[in-house]
Amino acid sequence: MPIEAVDEPPVLPVAEGHPERSDAARNRQLLLDAAEQLVREHGADGVTMDAVARRAGVGKGTVFRRFGNRAGLMLALLDQSERKLQGAYMFGPPPLGPGAPAAERLVAFGRARLAGIEVEGEMRRAADDPGRFSTAPYNVMRTHVALLLRDAGTEGDIPLLADALLGCLDAALVLHQTRVLGYTLDRIGDNWERLVRTVVPGRQYSDRHGELA
Repeated sequence: MPIEAVDEPPVLPVAEGHPERSDAARNRQLLLDAAEQLVREHGADGVTMDAVARRAGVGKGTVFRRFGNRAGLMLALLDQSERKLQGAYMFGPPPLGPGAPAAERLVAFGRARLAGIEVEGEMRRAADDPGRFSTAPYNVMRTHVALLLRDAGTEGDIPLLADALLGCLDAALVLHQTRVLGYTLDRIGDNWERLVRTVVPGRQYSDRHGELA
């Protein structure tokens, strides 16, 4: 279904039901922080329910009750990662957040996404999430990119173009490029910027040296 123009980008939906108690929310965040540290240190394969419990200083049963299983834990980590990025590009400072030209924001969005790709790729691989293109986080990013393309005056089938651009930032692809093909994230980010410059018309934004493109 084509993306309709909207005044404000959507926000990830809040889970239905009663609000989480403050102590429960703190415990959940403690577990997620412990799991994220383990992903950064050892990769997704080093994240077990036992390891998370030990790092957080709780019993293993607490982790299972909170997330159900390891895949549920990984999906919760992915959700947290997506929400952090979403908050940055919706409400953070420019050029990633509002206040910069649309094309400059697109460049910053790609570079910000690449900055967390190692951790996200590990989590996505462990979560085995084949339906991610139908999820709220992906659709929020797709709408954000489509809105920026429209703001920049880009022509063509904007929803398909947004998908094509996001495909360049797919975690599995980027991990293959870095780990197998030997590209650096900076080089991939530079390629993202060249792609945005090609797609977006006119003198829309400044490069990293402050000169108009």
